Amino acid sequence: MPERIVELDVREDLKNKLEPFQKIMSAVKKLEKGDVFVLHSTIKPTPLMTIMKTKGYASEVEKKGNDHFITTFKKKKRSLLFWKKTEETAIRPPCPQQDELEINDQNLYYLDNRGLEPPQPMMRTLARLNSMCNGEKLTIRNDRLPAFLIEELNQLGYDYTPKEMEDGSVEVTIVKIED
Repeated sequence: MPERIVELDVREDLKNKLEPFQKIMSAVKKLEKGDVFVLHSTIKPTPLMTIMKTKGYASEVEKKGNDHFITTFKKKKRSLLFWKKTEETAIRPPCPQQDELEINDQNLYYLDNRGLEPPQPMMRTLARLNSMCNGEKLTIRNDRLPAFLIEELNQLGYDYTPKEMEDGSVEVTIVKIED
């Protein structure tokens, strides 16, 4: 089946200091299997590239001019290799199978995202979730309820529990689930 190219140009939004994240995520949600997503922007979209990587997309960036970047996102093919030894995994063994999973204090992570500007809290959270094993828990603390992250967690099917803290910040506990 030939791949369909879906293009989105957010250069005008960025020039007018409008946040295009919601528009981009709306386009990404409509992508079908085999679609290629092409984004035109005034900057290299590094935060978006991180988010898309957690969704299984590889990206390539081409700089057309000082204020024109073209980023192409393609869904990565699933590898038959389940575990590749790297510097990080040499220290940490591969994730256990579901029936071997034992929840203990080593299966808990914490990220304090307070004081960070969007989309940094979301990027940090998704990157941490991407490196975790099935059944592990991550508690994040943000200045406010992370609405875009909650939407993303719902789409990915993650279990989460938000809790408002006395100082007005919000803690969200997320359970990593199998993709």
